[in-house]
Amino acid sequence: MSSSHLTHITEPPGVAPGTGYTQVVTGTGRLVQVSGQVAFDEERKLVGPGDPEAQARQVFENLRRCLAAAGADFSDVVKLTVFVTDIAFLPAVRKARDAYVDTARPPASSAVQVAALFLPEVLIEVEALALVAE
Repeated sequence: MSSSHLTHITEPPGVAPGTGYTQVVTGTGRLVQVSGQVAFDEERKLVGPGDPEAQARQVFENLRRCLAAAGADFSDVVKLTVFVTDIAFLPAVRKARDAYVDTARPPASSAVQVAALFLPEVLIEVEALALVAE
Protein backbone atom coordinates (compact mmCIF):
# COMPACT_ATOMS: atom_id res chain seq x y z
CA MET A 1 0.00 0.00 0.00
CA SER A 2 2.25 2.77 -1.19
CA SER A 3 1.46 5.62 -3.53
CA SER A 4 4.47 6.74 -5.52
CA HIS A 5 2.83 10.10 -6.27
CA LEU A 6 3.08 11.04 -2.57
CA THR A 7 6.09 12.11 -0.53
CA HIS A 8 6.04 11.63 3.25
CA ILE A 9 8.28 13.95 5.29
CA THR A 10 8.32 12.51 8.78
CA GLU A 11 10.97 14.78 10.29
CA PRO A 12 11.11 18.28 8.78
CA PRO A 13 14.21 20.19 9.98
CA GLY A 14 13.59 21.73 13.39
CA VAL A 15 10.30 19.87 14.00
CA ALA A 16 9.94 16.97 16.44
CA PRO A 17 8.96 13.72 14.71
CA GLY A 18 5.38 12.57 15.18
CA THR A 19 4.37 9.24 16.64
CA GLY A 20 2.01 7.32 14.39
CA TYR A 21 1.56 10.08 11.82
CA THR A 22 3.58 11.96 9.21
CA GLN A 23 4.36 15.66 9.71
CA VAL A 24 4.03 16.55 6.00
CA VAL A 25 2.59 14.70 3.00
CA THR A 26 2.88 16.27 -0.43
CA GLY A 27 2.09 15.11 -3.91
CA THR A 28 0.22 15.69 -7.12
CA GLY A 29 -3.08 14.39 -8.39
CA ARG A 30 -6.84 14.69 -8.15
CA LEU A 31 -8.08 15.98 -4.79
CA VAL A 32 -10.67 13.87 -2.94
CA GLN A 33 -12.26 15.33 0.20
CA VAL A 34 -14.32 12.93 2.31
CA SER A 35 -16.78 14.47 4.76
CA GLY A 36 -16.61 13.46 8.38
CA GLN A 37 -17.78 9.87 8.76
CA VAL A 38 -19.44 8.47 11.86
CA ALA A 39 -20.38 4.91 12.84
CA PHE A 40 -23.64 4.63 10.88
CA ASP A 41 -24.27 1.54 8.80
CA GLU A 42 -25.95 1.74 5.41
CA GLU A 43 -29.40 1.99 7.08
CA ARG A 44 -28.24 4.93 9.21
CA LYS A 45 -28.21 2.74 12.33
CA LEU A 46 -25.44 3.51 14.81
CA VAL A 47 -22.92 0.68 15.09
CA GLY A 48 -21.49 0.17 18.58
CA PRO A 49 -23.48 2.50 20.87
CA GLY A 50 -21.18 3.31 23.80
CA ASP A 51 -18.32 1.28 22.25
CA PRO A 52 -15.50 3.44 20.82
CA GLU A 53 -13.70 0.43 19.24
CA ALA A 54 -16.78 -0.72 17.34
CA GLN A 55 -17.54 2.84 16.28
CA ALA A 56 -13.96 3.42 15.11
CA ARG A 57 -14.03 0.24 13.00
CA GLN A 58 -17.27 1.34 11.32
CA VAL A 59 -15.96 4.87 10.76
CA PHE A 60 -12.89 3.58 8.91
CA GLU A 61 -14.96 1.13 6.89
CA ASN A 62 -17.22 4.04 5.88
CA LEU A 63 -14.15 6.07 4.91
CA ARG A 64 -12.90 3.13 2.82
CA ARG A 65 -16.23 2.95 1.00
CA CYS A 66 -16.30 6.71 0.37
CA LEU A 67 -12.74 6.68 -0.95
CA ALA A 68 -13.54 3.73 -3.23
CA ALA A 69 -16.54 5.60 -4.64
CA ALA A 70 -14.09 8.32 -5.73
CA GLY A 71 -11.57 5.87 -7.19
CA ALA A 72 -9.24 6.20 -4.20
CA ASP A 73 -8.03 4.08 -1.30
CA PHE A 74 -6.19 4.64 1.95
CA SER A 75 -2.81 4.69 0.19
CA ASP A 76 -3.98 7.99 -1.38
CA VAL A 77 -4.95 9.61 1.94
CA VAL A 78 -2.70 12.53 2.85
CA LYS A 79 -4.60 13.85 5.91
CA LEU A 80 -7.01 12.51 8.50
CA THR A 81 -8.81 14.73 10.98
CA VAL A 82 -10.22 12.91 14.01
CA PHE A 83 -12.86 14.32 16.31
CA VAL A 84 -13.60 12.45 19.55
CA THR A 85 -15.82 13.25 22.49
CA ASP A 86 -13.14 11.83 24.80
CA ILE A 87 -9.43 11.86 23.99
CA ALA A 88 -9.20 8.49 25.74
CA PHE A 89 -10.80 7.01 22.58
CA LEU A 90 -7.64 7.68 20.51
CA PRO A 91 -6.13 4.20 21.06
CA ALA A 92 -9.33 2.66 19.62
CA VAL A 93 -9.20 5.07 16.69
CA ARG A 94 -5.54 4.29 16.04
CA LYS A 95 -6.17 0.53 16.20
CA ALA A 96 -8.95 0.82 13.61
CA ARG A 97 -6.93 3.25 11.48
CA ASP A 98 -3.89 0.97 11.48
CA ALA A 99 -5.95 -1.81 9.90
CA TYR A 100 -6.43 0.46 6.86
CA VAL A 101 -3.33 2.68 6.47
CA ASP A 102 0.28 1.85 5.73
CA THR A 103 1.69 2.34 9.23
CA ALA A 104 5.20 2.79 7.79
CA ARG A 105 3.90 5.79 5.80
CA PRO A 106 0.88 7.07 7.71
CA PRO A 107 -1.01 10.18 6.62
CA ALA A 108 -0.69 13.55 8.30
CA SER A 109 -3.23 13.68 11.13
CA SER A 110 -4.91 15.88 13.67
CA ALA A 111 -6.96 14.74 16.65
CA VAL A 112 -9.32 17.00 18.55
CA GLN A 113 -11.49 16.38 21.59
CA VAL A 114 -14.83 18.11 21.14
CA ALA A 115 -17.58 18.85 23.65
CA ALA A 116 -20.09 16.97 21.50
CA LEU A 117 -20.78 15.66 18.02
CA PHE A 118 -24.12 16.02 16.26
CA LEU A 119 -25.77 13.21 18.28
CA PRO A 120 -24.87 12.37 21.89
CA GLU A 121 -24.34 8.66 21.11
CA VAL A 122 -21.82 9.42 18.33
CA LEU A 123 -18.35 9.24 19.90
CA ILE A 124 -16.05 9.55 16.87
CA GLU A 125 -16.00 11.38 13.54
CA VAL A 126 -13.15 11.24 11.00
CA GLU A 127 -12.69 13.13 7.74
CA ALA A 128 -10.11 12.37 5.06
CA LEU A 129 -8.24 14.24 2.36
CA ALA A 130 -6.70 12.21 -0.47
CA LEU A 131 -4.64 12.86 -3.60
CA VAL A 132 -5.25 10.32 -6.34
CA ALA A 133 -2.64 9.89 -9.07
CA GLU A 134 -3.90 10.93 -12.50
